[in-house]
Amino acid sequence: MILQFTTPVQGGLRQERKLDMIANHLANVDTSGFKTDMVTFDQLLRSEMGIDFSPGPLKSTGNPLDLALEADGFFKVRTARGERYTRNGNFTLNAENFLVNANGSPVMGEGGEITIEGRDIQINREGEITVDGVLVDKLAVVTFESPRGMTKDGDSLFVGPTDSPEISVETPGVQQGALEGSNVQAVMEMTRMVETMRTYEALQKMIQAYDETDGRIISEVGKD
Repeated sequence: MILQFTTPVQGGLRQERKLDMIANHLANVDTSGFKTDMVTFDQLLRSEMGIDFSPGPLKSTGNPLDLALEADGFFKVRTARGERYTRNGNFTLNAENFLVNANGSPVMGEGGEITIEGRDIQINREGEITVDGVLVDKLAVVTFESPRGMTKDGDSLFVGPTDSPEISVETPGVQQGALEGSNVQAVMEMTRMVETMRTYEALQKMIQAYDETDGRIISEVGKD
């Protein structure tokens, strides 16, 4: 009887993981550049987590330092943990006039960290940054041959794959004054949550039924 518990218990654990993932998706429905996770199962039904890099909707903000990408690729930022990659172009200038992300990490250009001093900031679709009519740098926008090897570092930062070098995106389609929204589809996530909870409840009832049957067998054997 103990072996019969294995299937519903493993199934319940998988549903718990799916519920955690869905809850995280719903919590980040408004996080710029957030990408949803995907759970897949191998031949031994072990769960593996992947990332859905499908684009989110572009939202106009009018802020000249808010940037979005129309093409595949990622902005590159330098953090204390190393290089990271993001589709969240919610950038600003720090006290030293370096272009930084919301966490204060420098945004990288082809010339390194980007300094902007001036008033009229124009960034074209190729990512070239012009300040008061002078070209100062070009945004480093990169992708990877195998982006599936990327992993998350927080809600909108990614770690590059170890076995795939950076590839520069020549025409990233930079949109100035816009942000890419989360690719979470709230209605779909709510539907998945309901389905997952129903499956979880069914597995709980199965475990309960096995437990009751087990109890009756033990009780009857004890009478003999």
